[in-house]
Amino acid sequence: MSVWNDLVGQPEAVDLFQYAAASAKPGATGPNAMTHAWLITGPPGSGRSNMAYAFTATLLCKNDGCGDCADCRQVVARTHPDLSSLVTERVIISIDEVRSLVQNAYYSPSTSRYRVIIIEDADRMAERTSNVLLKALEEPPERTVWILCAPSEADLIPTIRSRVRSVRLRVPDAGLVADLLVQRQGVEAETAERAARHAQSHIGMAARLALSSDAAERRAETVDLVLGMRGVHDAVLAASRLLEIATDDAKALTEERDASELEQARASLGLAVDDPVPANMRSYFKNIEEQQKRRATRSLRDGIDRILVDLMSVFRDIVRLQLGAEGALINRENEAQLRDVAARRSPDQTLAAIRAIEQGRERLASNVAPALVLEAVLIHAVRKPVAA
Repeated sequence: MSVWNDLVGQPEAVDLFQYAAASAKPGATGPNAMTHAWLITGPPGSGRSNMAYAFTATLLCKNDGCGDCADCRQVVARTHPDLSSLVTERVIISIDEVRSLVQNAYYSPSTSRYRVIIIEDADRMAERTSNVLLKALEEPPERTVWILCAPSEADLIPTIRSRVRSVRLRVPDAGLVADLLVQRQGVEAETAERAARHAQSHIGMAARLALSSDAAERRAETVDLVLGMRGVHDAVLAASRLLEIATDDAKALTEERDASELEQARASLGLAVDDPVPANMRSYFKNIEEQQKRRATRSLRDGIDRILVDLMSVFRDIVRLQLGAEGALINRENEAQLRDVAARRSPDQTLAAIRAIEQGRERLASNVAPALVLEAVLIHAVRKPVAA
């Protein structure tokens, strides 16, 4: 078993990283493809973080990322002493979080050839925070490797882009994602195919849709709501319901984890479930609760963004039907409704809805209130374009 086995649809990137790891060994021949800083880009669900940790395991493992040794298991568990990673629970990555990573970068590796530092969602760094990281990339310690993950190169400031080697991932084929669900999760082939198609090859989302009936039902309701809209009144009601769906989805993702964190915190301090929190420990639990609130905020916004992606798939299906380029519909379970909507509106109106969704995602990323984003998107979706 290799750490690369579960990475689907990225053969060129896998070859590049395997070669880089091999060329880093003493005495290796051929062009030296190893460098101190990498940027892995690709659309959500393409496997950016999985690729980063597979490369990390290969660098830290004495057997080239075998997947079985203690080093590989520690990388998977994020507990390896020579690995530092940042997965922010905030909407943005704070400057203090990056300063802490930069400080860690100057420690020598303890058990491996390298110290590896991974920043997931590096696009969430503000310019001031990025400049803190830039200094570390300009004068890198000899055996430290930085791996940044972001949707695209344009999401990072130019000075950082100039100091990293960029590797672009592509959207994996839905069939490959479905095969992975069958092999890894034991999902039935039909369920796996539907989940991979509805997730638009987003590996994590496909697994969730395949394994959680609640998640699949929430997505189905989302599609039904937008296809059932006839006017502005329907759009406003649909926006309200979609916000409820996103909130329920976010709670499902965070509540169990929140309860587990508090239980572990109490156990580590010797407190029973019903014991009152001593005064000298209240600040500790307050920090945990604040982190959980930040995580809930991000989870909600991520959930709304996912809803917007689902809506995009609906209108893309509609415009394909309108233009006669039917092909394979993402939402083919709703084909009758899609054809009905396609017959009642013009391609220009559908394209205007797609543009409104794209703008909505940009506004959401700029911290516009989620309710306002959803209302604006859906009202644009039902409004007829103004004649020129």
